Amino acid sequence: MLKQELLKALASIEGLTAEPSAVSGGIALFFRGCEFAHFHNDNELDLRLTKKVIQAQGIAHPTDSTHHPDRSPSSPWIEVRFTKESEVERTAELIKLAIAQLMMATK
Repeated sequence: MLKQELLKALASIEGLTAEPSAVSGGIALFFRGCEFAHFHNDNELDLRLTKKVIQAQGIAHPTDSTHHPDRSPSSPWIEVRFTKESEVERTAELIKLAIAQLMMATK
């Protein structure tokens, strides 16, 4: 299961936890107690990256989104899908960018 592979890839990040989300009802990712991502299913993550990072990374919101079909292009959140191993690695890198954004925001 790719979700488990993703969580294993993130296991060494200090301060990162995966636990139930009061917001999404599923499993969410927290960094130092702050929720910044949640899983929609086993191969899709809703991730708070910031509008600037989303644009810099060239990430587009899925046009066939069922969870957030009307999400604004200026939203700091982006749905990230991962259906193969290489996409798991890319998603892990995006999560690390999101954590970096959180760290900068709390300084």
